[in-house]
Amino acid sequence: MIPVRTVDWIKDEEGKIILLKPKYRSPFLKKHLLPRMKKPDFKVNLDEIGSYLWILIDGEKNVDQIAQLFKQQFGERVEPLYDRLSKFLMNLEKNRFIKFKGLPLTKL
Repeated sequence: MIPVRTVDWIKDEEGKIILLKPKYRSPFLKKHLLPRMKKPDFKVNLDEIGSYLWILIDGEKNVDQIAQLFKQQFGERVEPLYDRLSKFLMNLEKNRFIKFKGLPLTKL
């Protein structure tokens, strides 16, 4: 599984990531309403650990590669590693900040 970002983002002065989630996804609303809004995006601030993980999500690395780099950077601070990483990634996917490529198709 390879996570891929689906939203824009910026870095603040401290190097932490701010995710920019559009308030509207409808093409009609994006065209007619968003240009008139002062703040067209919701901003989601990530902490140090979340910011580091966000940078690792580059559309190239799979979850295991991300986990290994995450462990090298933070060591014991991030244990239990896979539980923490899976919750973070599931939350990002649930909120449509990322999607996964390379997921096997399953029949219902």
